[in-house]
Amino acid sequence: MHCKQFVSLSVASLMLAAVLTGCGGASSTASSAVSSEAASAVSAAAASESTEAALPDGVYTAEFDTDSGMFHANEACNGMGTLTVENGQMTFHVSLASKKIVNLYVGTAADAEANKADWLLPTTDTVTYSDGTSEEVYGYDIPVAAVDQDFQLALLGTKGKWYDHTVSIRNAQPKTEEAAETPADGEYSVNVTLEGGSGRATVESPAALTVADGKMTAVIRWSSPNYDYMIVDGEKYLPTNTEGNSTFEIPVSALGTPLAVTADTVAMSTPHEIEYTLTFALN
Repeated sequence: MHCKQFVSLSVASLMLAAVLTGCGGASSTASSAVSSEAASAVSAAAASESTEAALPDGVYTAEFDTDSGMFHANEACNGMGTLTVENGQMTFHVSLASKKIVNLYVGTAADAEANKADWLLPTTDTVTYSDGTSEEVYGYDIPVAAVDQDFQLALLGTKGKWYDHTVSIRNAQPKTEEAAETPADGEYSVNVTLEGGSGRATVESPAALTVADGKMTAVIRWSSPNYDYMIVDGEKYLPTNTEGNSTFEIPVSALGTPLAVTADTVAMSTPHEIEYTLTFALN
């Protein structure tokens, strides 16, 4: 983007130099006209840059890129935050690593103290780590003029000192519907929605869900005793019972997201694999 602006200005400067050389610098009218053309070219380049940087209204995930290992998105967020575009105005929400950054200011540390009304106030965010533990940290809603461009963002620490940083919001991607978070280790009851097949088969709902070491396993009990195996993520699972309706224990990758499974039935003259999806939701 900056290249376009630089080229436009350079071309205008050359044109100005040519006019001054040809006229000996005597024509203020010609000089003024070329200067006006240069200004117009720069304005056009800036407008083009602004247009290309704009995003349609919506919600996006984006990277929070900073110049410091001490100032970054919380590790539970994998360096990401949420960019919201509404009526063309962009706001980026990021959860930080702790509560040690008490204010932010879009600009430099030198200007922050004189512009207290523009200080960004923290939100209290709860983050969940890969081991299942949770923590409250500070988050911030940061106004963003353009994505993929550096800007100054000063921070105020708990010791009352402002620090300068250069940050950017990069690689914005439309946000997809998130799956529900994995609950803490324990035993749960979940509603199960079955789709696919002929519509005659059902599964028992609610079902038991076990979470151990952050991994989820569900008990699936079919309405028929004729299922002799299931396939989930390429792995074959055999029934856990020998009498009654076919029962399986299968892994669940996420709550709220359809899980593709294959179930083999022997109810027909020959075994037949049937494709289904199972969606799990906590009661």
